[in-house]
Amino acid sequence: MGSVSIWHWLVVGIIVMLLFGRGKVSELMGDVAKGIKSFKKGMADDETAASAHSSDAAKPVPGPATVAPQPAPHEHKAG
Repeated sequence: MGSVSIWHWLVVGIIVMLLFGRGKVSELMGDVAKGIKSFKKGMADDETAASAHSSDAAKPVPGPATVAPQPAPHEHKAG
């Protein structure tokens, strides 16, 4: 008890086939495959959108020209 052998899975598989029929199981597996493909496509779309966004963020944004501060003039005292 507690160990699941290949025979247990075989019996479960036969019962599932009897309950749902071969066509229903095949249709279910097709739906699962479509879901996985859709998920992968969505993840790829997110990655391309994120990479496009990050490449836009890496470009410098033109802004007002900055002027380097000039040193204050020193007053020279004669003495």
